[in-house]
Amino acid sequence: MVKLRDDILRKPLGLVIKTEELENEKDNMLIGAFEDDDMLGCCMLVEEKPGIVRLRQMAVLNDLQGKGIGRALMNFAENIARDRGYEIINMHARKNAIGFYEKMGYKVSSDEFIEITIPHYVMEKKL
Repeated sequence: MVKLRDDILRKPLGLVIKTEELENEKDNMLIGAFEDDDMLGCCMLVEEKPGIVRLRQMAVLNDLQGKGIGRALMNFAENIARDRGYEIINMHARKNAIGFYEKMGYKVSSDEFIEITIPHYVMEKKL
């Protein structure tokens, strides 16, 4: 999962995932999409406070984007969040991914801001 996230989300920006980041993720809900032993995509859920969970580190292999893997990951993550009693799921969405998340029912809830060197928006959805 770390390699997939690093390859898809960080290396294209000239960044790397740091050990400290991984230490902070040990209690997060890690979600992966697999075909046999191969990871095709991933994301994680992080509790922000009771009732609210944040989706982070959504990544799908480049050659498989647009094939429904991201949609399946999102549906699975939302079901897990709902089953665990969360009422709202939010995220810091990259500007170039806004359309995908809007199709999944998410709404932009912030002005544009820069995170890891690129434009993002806060998006959220009531579960």
